[in-house]
Amino acid sequence: MPYGNVLVIEDETKIRLLLKRILSLEGYTAYEAADLRLAAQVVKSEEIDVIVCDVKLPDGDGIEFTRLIKTSSNNIEIILLTAFGNIADSVQAMRNGAFDYITKGDDNEKLIPLVSNAMEKARLQKRVRQLEEQAMKDFNFDSIIGKSPVFTETISLAKKVALTEATVLLLGETGTGKELFARAIHGSSPRAVYPFVALNCSAFTKGLLESELFGHKAGAFTGAIKDKKGLIEGAKGGTLFLDEIGELHVDLQAKLLRFLETSEFIKVGDIKSTKVNVRIIAATNRDIENDVKEGKFRKDLFYRLNAFTIQLPPLRDRKQDIHMLAEYYLRIFSLKTNQTIEGMSKSFLEHLKLHDWKGNIRELKNVIERAVILATGPQLTIENLPVELQNTNYKKLISRSTLDLSTMEKTHIQQVLNHTRGNKAEAAKLLNIGLTTLYRKIEEYNLNQPYWNNPDL
Repeated sequence: MPYGNVLVIEDETKIRLLLKRILSLEGYTAYEAADLRLAAQVVKSEEIDVIVCDVKLPDGDGIEFTRLIKTSSNNIEIILLTAFGNIADSVQAMRNGAFDYITKGDDNEKLIPLVSNAMEKARLQKRVRQLEEQAMKDFNFDSIIGKSPVFTETISLAKKVALTEATVLLLGETGTGKELFARAIHGSSPRAVYPFVALNCSAFTKGLLESELFGHKAGAFTGAIKDKKGLIEGAKGGTLFLDEIGELHVDLQAKLLRFLETSEFIKVGDIKSTKVNVRIIAATNRDIENDVKEGKFRKDLFYRLNAFTIQLPPLRDRKQDIHMLAEYYLRIFSLKTNQTIEGMSKSFLEHLKLHDWKGNIRELKNVIERAVILATGPQLTIENLPVELQNTNYKKLISRSTLDLSTMEKTHIQQVLNHTRGNKAEAAKLLNIGLTTLYRKIEEYNLNQPYWNNPDL
């Protein structure tokens, strides 16, 4: 029997109660609201999966309500009902994230199947969210995908430093997985039971970043109406991950250095210091040593952060991991879009392996998500790849195929010559080529002549 929570928003009492009764008989837990104000209270207090909402309500518009709900909670699916359907409203409703838009009366028989489908989508989205949250909560090195030698060595280094209290500096290009490694180091450390807090140093201005990182006292600046704890305090006992550390303002670099050396800091607007036990993991995609030479980054802070450095390899240096990563994202996005996709075609994978992946794993993730959305069959094919990726890799594929053909020809001629024990005339006949051509191929490929060097043969 179906299950799940459905909210009916309808100002006409008879219709609202009838819909609620029908949904209850179908096995759903049904709630009701006569207007959007009451509906908002139900959404806040109950875990609603699907909303069946009238378009015209006493205190607002169901189409705009859909936009607000989808902005705050993408896991709730909304079916809109209208007495007078029109194309413009239906288009806007779908743009705002509605699951469907139907006309009252004429489409009554469609409502229950629609609710069932919407409920299934809501459950899938909820399950994906739960899996993602659980993965981030219990993150460890077993969750990181990759078995190439260079990546295995990187993981080995991270596992060793995870058991220590050392400050770690993660270096690598954008999209190589620096935050995943930071979470894995935290999750495999004695601090795993305490918070992991991440901060992107490039996402704030100097003033806001100082407040976010160290906190402030009430009255420290305009708008500071009460004391605020910073992220350092929020990570008490655990790990603070400072992403894009190379973007940290030089004034804040001095303050961070003092904290690393003493475990103490002063909040904005405070006069006394606060002491907190927190491990720092920093990361950057910049050439931070060059920044030190140019005076853009403090040398003493760099040496303090550089207690243990791990260089994450770009995806182009671990091509054998691409298949595993692509399969992982295929499963994730197939689940999210409720599609059944069995795998990837050989040519699709070939194109993935030929690409340079300047955006690394993040770029690969985006490409697979796009391919899943465009897929129309049981497999992902090269037609599902971005056009620029198809065109660039086609040239590489042709070039590599030519090289492979030459290698195959060289190997075949060598095997035939070995079979004839170096008799070139017999080998040429078996290969169906002229004797002169065979001599040219032998010279071109520098073929081995272990026991057939008699010039008469």
